[in-house]
Amino acid sequence: MELDARKLEILYAIIEQYQETGEPVGSRTISKLERLNFSPATIRNEMADLEEMGLIVQPHTSAGRIPTDKGYRLYVDKMLAEQAQKTEEPRDLPALPMQDLLSRRIDRVEEMLLKMAQILAANTNYTTMVTGPHSRKSKLKFLQLSPMDKGRILAVVVLSGDIVKNNILSLDEEVGNDELMELNFILNKRLTGLSLEEINLSVISELKNEAGAHVEVVAKVLDAVAETFAKEDSYPVYTSGAPNIFRYPELTGGDRASELISTLEEKKTLGSAIGSLPSESGGSRQDIQVYIGDEVPVESMKDCSVVTATYSLGDGVQGKIGIIGPKRMNYQKVVETLKETMSHLDGIFLQTEE
Repeated sequence: MELDARKLEILYAIIEQYQETGEPVGSRTISKLERLNFSPATIRNEMADLEEMGLIVQPHTSAGRIPTDKGYRLYVDKMLAEQAQKTEEPRDLPALPMQDLLSRRIDRVEEMLLKMAQILAANTNYTTMVTGPHSRKSKLKFLQLSPMDKGRILAVVVLSGDIVKNNILSLDEEVGNDELMELNFILNKRLTGLSLEEINLSVISELKNEAGAHVEVVAKVLDAVAETFAKEDSYPVYTSGAPNIFRYPELTGGDRASELISTLEEKKTLGSAIGSLPSESGGSRQDIQVYIGDEVPVESMKDCSVVTATYSLGDGVQGKIGIIGPKRMNYQKVVETLKETMSHLDGIFLQTEE
């Protein structure tokens, strides 16, 4: 059976009506839409064909129909294909809270990502998850040792992607400013550009030889470096808008709401699952992916859809933004919101790299 233009129009109308109301859509409702000039009888016949094709289903004995996962997938794929073919003209981005908050230079990436999760949840009325930046190929970018009070120094460790950890080190020896400057030079000369695996026994031995009497300082700095790499491997996951699921009755029946809330609270599991979702175009910043129902690799989220985008801080350091909602989510709005967000992030990260 062929999916012609008329069937497609009616399928789109069913999806859009169901997105708005959450109630099964009948032929009478569709026939009242001004843009569709079809009789109720024609609409009923086309709806029967769409049901036979597995694109809509009758959930109970009412005359109304709702889209299936297959119907949503067809709708989303066509929407994404149409957007990809458009030549976007330069335009001024609207003055949303997103622009106000994300356009500021924020020293800590984590702060910015948490704000981003909160803004996206507020703008979409869905739940948002953002994974912290991470890469198994992270390298040491910079080290800075600075004096504090007696017997303590501050060791700032910066990894690729500007992942920063401040470490306060207590020492049994006094280290003067000139000696700290020399240690900064030695440590950066030997360690900059190396991954954790590359900081091997040979490198450590050379460092300790050059450090002379300050072997203890070098040992503690190396421990701080290892801890920073470990922190980067166990990247944080930020969520916002979990209560938004109570807006959608199909997600709150029986034990669904409690199971979904529990999943959202298990941030590491959620981050791992969403972070591992495949990206067809290799994780470019403008890459938007949509996963519907059974395509989502979390059992308690089989009644949900997840829309993801990948952000990059350079040097192979990436993270994912995920918007989680019901299968009847407003895909067009979510995709446009994510694209706008990625445009803002591009500007911020490019400024940071300058």
